[in-house]
Amino acid sequence: MNEATEQQHPIGIFLKVWLLLFVLSIFSYMVDYFQLQGYWRWSLILIFMVLKAALIMSVFMHFMWERFALQFILLTPLFAIAIFVVMMAWESDYIHWTRLAFLSFDSGG
Repeated sequence: MNEATEQQHPIGIFLKVWLLLFVLSIFSYMVDYFQLQGYWRWSLILIFMVLKAALIMSVFMHFMWERFALQFILLTPLFAIAIFVVMMAWESDYIHWTRLAFLSFDSGG
């Protein structure tokens, strides 16, 4: 290989990302330690999960140094799927509350 095609990344960035992943993991364990419940718990778990996955993808999988076209091709379907999941969650809440409102029967006398 000649030097024009070989690319070396400084070790410092990998160590900083490793440290940041360690800190994010501590935060995600703290969610369980403090026994958070409900939407607050799952929101924090998902936020930390997405942050760690993005760091791993961008640095350790060298995604940060790829061309924009490749990033666009890979990330667009992920965002579309995420939008569809949110839409399905909203619709499931709507259907649940509609069924409770219109299909619940009073069994009292």
